[in-house]
Amino acid sequence: MPVVVAAIKERAAGESRVALVPEVVTKLVKDGYKVVIETGAGEAASHSDAAYKAAGATIAKLPELLKSADVVACVQRPGAEVLGKLRKDQVLLGLLDALADRAPLEKAAASGGCPMSLDLLPRQLSRAQTMDALSSQASVAGYRAVIVAAETYGKFFPMMVTAAGTAKPASVLVLGAGVAGLQAIGTAKRLGAQVSGYDVRPAAREEVKSLGAQFLNTSVDSAAGEGGYARELTKAEAAQQQKDLAEQIKKFDIVITTAKVPGRKAPVLVTADVVAGMKPGSVLVDLAASSTGGNVAGSKPGQTVVTKNGVIIVGGDELAAGMAAGASASYSRNISALVTSITKDGAIVLDPEDEVVAAILITPAKKGAAK
Repeated sequence: MPVVVAAIKERAAGESRVALVPEVVTKLVKDGYKVVIETGAGEAASHSDAAYKAAGATIAKLPELLKSADVVACVQRPGAEVLGKLRKDQVLLGLLDALADRAPLEKAAASGGCPMSLDLLPRQLSRAQTMDALSSQASVAGYRAVIVAAETYGKFFPMMVTAAGTAKPASVLVLGAGVAGLQAIGTAKRLGAQVSGYDVRPAAREEVKSLGAQFLNTSVDSAAGEGGYARELTKAEAAQQQKDLAEQIKKFDIVITTAKVPGRKAPVLVTADVVAGMKPGSVLVDLAASSTGGNVAGSKPGQTVVTKNGVIIVGGDELAAGMAAGASASYSRNISALVTSITKDGAIVLDPEDEVVAAILITPAKKGAAK
């Protein structure tokens, strides 16, 4: 019997991505997998049930899908309709937000299911790069942040020379030079803006400069952490960073913030006082916006806020979902790469000695323990 890989329809509000796209389904079927797609799963990402059938998938309702699947792929963590019904040894694969709330996943694991959370992937491993869903989705979000900023900003991005006069290029600052930040820097440069970048990791300086942007300097020299992330700053470092950034931020037309610390509240980089001192019409796009706050004081996830002084704050926590087709295509390839890596001789094998499996497999005990 072939390994059955399934993709469910996302049920989270505002989520339009899908875990598998027809192009990847075709490849999986060719490689010997059976693929099942929940009815309507790809519609929000412009993929019809007919397109999946043409790619070789079977279309099924959720109860039937859960009965047959060896691997259930999703984007965001599903609710009890999936998580509470995992069979013994059935794999649930997706961005399950394990660092924020692990208990429901451990409960599913205790019942015999095998939740595997891609947000725990050891990104420093070279072989994990094709599975790195956080990076693929961050790249989409960084690109979209600039597009949203350009739509929101009331002036031109590039310098424009016309018979009616010359318009100055927009000045853009990107705070955080990880995957999302570097994509934002590159996109803003391609649109003709004057771009600067900032990050607390020393390695980011040359990456920012390699894209043709200026690097903003502060007295917080280094906060490099594990796995390519920045570590959480101490209270003294955070206070000094805010002080150093405050006057510089006010000079920019557009500020895009991307600084997240996995499993922790995002650091506030742009305080309320800084926002109050920015020029009317300035735009802030906060990719770290969440229910617990973000990088920008006053940002609200999924909402655009206009302050009393005319500054526009965009809560861009789920910008990747707003480009569903492109984001789903990248994510689907991540899912396919991981499914292939855990398939041995026509069966799913979760080897606890495998570094990737050990990192992302949720167990009732500690992360990575053998099941």
